[in-house]
Amino acid sequence: MTSKNPSIVLAGGGTAGHISPLLAIAAALRTASPEAAILAVGTPSGMETRLVPAAGVELATIDRVPFPRKPSADLLRLPGRLAGAVRQAGAILDTAGADVLVGVGGYVCTPMYLAARKRRIPIVIHEANARPGLANRVGAMMTNRVAVALDKTPLPHATHVGMPMRTEISGLDRAATRAAARAALGLDPAQPALIVTGGSSGAQSINRTIAAAVRQLAAAGIQTLHITGRGKTVLDDDGGPLAADGYRQVEYVDGMELAYAAADVLLARSGAATVCEVAAVGVPAVLVPLPIGNGEQALNAAGLVAAGGALLVNDRDFTADWVAKELIPLVVDQPRLAAMAASSYRLGIRNADQRMADLILEAVAA
Repeated sequence: MTSKNPSIVLAGGGTAGHISPLLAIAAALRTASPEAAILAVGTPSGMETRLVPAAGVELATIDRVPFPRKPSADLLRLPGRLAGAVRQAGAILDTAGADVLVGVGGYVCTPMYLAARKRRIPIVIHEANARPGLANRVGAMMTNRVAVALDKTPLPHATHVGMPMRTEISGLDRAATRAAARAALGLDPAQPALIVTGGSSGAQSINRTIAAAVRQLAAAGIQTLHITGRGKTVLDDDGGPLAADGYRQVEYVDGMELAYAAADVLLARSGAATVCEVAAVGVPAVLVPLPIGNGEQALNAAGLVAAGGALLVNDRDFTADWVAKELIPLVVDQPRLAAMAASSYRLGIRNADQRMADLILEAVAA
């Protein structure tokens, strides 16, 4: 290790899928190397401006430089914008006296990678998705220290370490905390429980289908907690918040470990963080991949589905009829759920944050 305390710069942002592993890595680094100086870098418009300081991590920002996918005026302006962001990135690395740059993806990473390579600062990459983003595809050409959350992610030099996550999730004992989690969420301790979430921003198509199926679920003896997403309250025909027997909706749950512990079945999108957390805690899941984008969410879920820990249903097929024919029988089938939970837990990786911290500190020492 260098004689001075190590200076570690973590780059990433835009979405919770990038910020959550970044913060988990930062926490593991604080444990493994308490003397390290840790700085996060994001853009001024991402969720990181709120989430990173709230976690007690210092944040610097550089300009957001999206890469246009089609010929346009923005494409002509790209070289100048990128050069400006690389200069900003270099100034941050120089001021921090960075010993290593860690990138987890997002717009901020490409200029950070380019600035670090120019300064011969070691680069460590973590890619969360089965289909890597552009920034990490570029970054992986500059380093052989590449870690991935999912084992078939096509990046050179990739090492499968899993998804760094909060210790409240990675260390969760669902059976031991089930009663307390249900009490905290206002759920009946004995009734089968379906918990629905569309992620931090919600999922309108999932919300519509659940709203159409609430009475079928209640008639089957299933209680439903519906985490709709901020500003996505589900309304009834009269324009008020939907209310029904056995159904409760909230916009947000502070601490998804509560939902994982309380659920008999979790219904969710298949972002990489969700898939990896579901496996780490061993909660049976029904995954509805986001129908737009590059198809990464279906790929994220593939390993967990193949292992028997989750079911996959296409967004267009997730209807009230599917709920009646497939979801309701699943939620009340305890032997099947127990088998799914065991399959999921066997696939889960619960120490990815520590493995990333070790990889980063090895890069500093080298």
